[in-house]
Amino acid sequence: MSGSDRDLVAALRAELAAVDPSRPCDKIAEITGSGPRPVTREGTVARLIIRLGGHAGPTRRSFVLPPVEFSWASAADHCRFAWLRGRFLARGSLSLAAGRAHLEFVVPADQAPELARRLAEVDLPASWRIRRGLGVVTWKSAESIASFLGRIGASASLLELEARSVARSLRGDLNRVINAESANLQRSVAASGRQLAAIDALEADGRLAEQPRIVRAVADARRETPEASLSEMAARLELHRSAVQRALDRLERLALHDDEGIGLRGGQGRKGRAGRPKGRREAPAPLA
Repeated sequence: MSGSDRDLVAALRAELAAVDPSRPCDKIAEITGSGPRPVTREGTVARLIIRLGGHAGPTRRSFVLPPVEFSWASAADHCRFAWLRGRFLARGSLSLAAGRAHLEFVVPADQAPELARRLAEVDLPASWRIRRGLGVVTWKSAESIASFLGRIGASASLLELEARSVARSLRGDLNRVINAESANLQRSVAASGRQLAAIDALEADGRLAEQPRIVRAVADARRETPEASLSEMAARLELHRSAVQRALDRLERLALHDDEGIGLRGGQGRKGRAGRPKGRREAPAPLA
């Protein structure tokens, strides 16, 4: 993750850790969700554990919370989300690497299916698997992650997260448009270069003058405005865009192929140098 993404994740966890349950039942639920012996390196989470009645444990960064009774099955939704908030702070992580959100809980293997079931019961279904002997419950859907974080109390950080997501999406859309326009421009420049070369070649061997009026008009317009699009040339010549395209295609074909039947007046073949139709034999002179 980038530094700004890490800062956002830290701010989000700090916001969740600062939530002070207003109901005793929510406090009990959050204690239970945190687990009896949570381990954390985060000062904000450590302060939350102390506030919930915990104390330092036997090992470094470990804590012990007081035993309490909590029943998920009979708990109200606000208690369930307090439980999930505690579980996320104790066992959850959020990654925003490469512009993609990924949230997971790492719990003992036997707890993973139960946690996934509980999430499904509050309309937040998640996938789970076993990884290196531990259960991993995962969301990769930005919508599911945003819904979960909002419902456990991360409203301010969630707004920033969503704003970044929208900005990233807009940048992606803008880049796609720019890339498409750049590719179109490159194709247009290449096509214009071919067309100008074809016009010069046809003029050099006299075939351009033999073309229909519209084809010659399109050739003149292309020379005068080499950067113009087909639509701009069509508007200038008061022609349909398709007519301009056909004329330019014809010019390129003529330059590539010395084909007598392409685009000449009346469908006639191109005349030879002596002024007679090329390929037509003169009648033999009568014998004396």
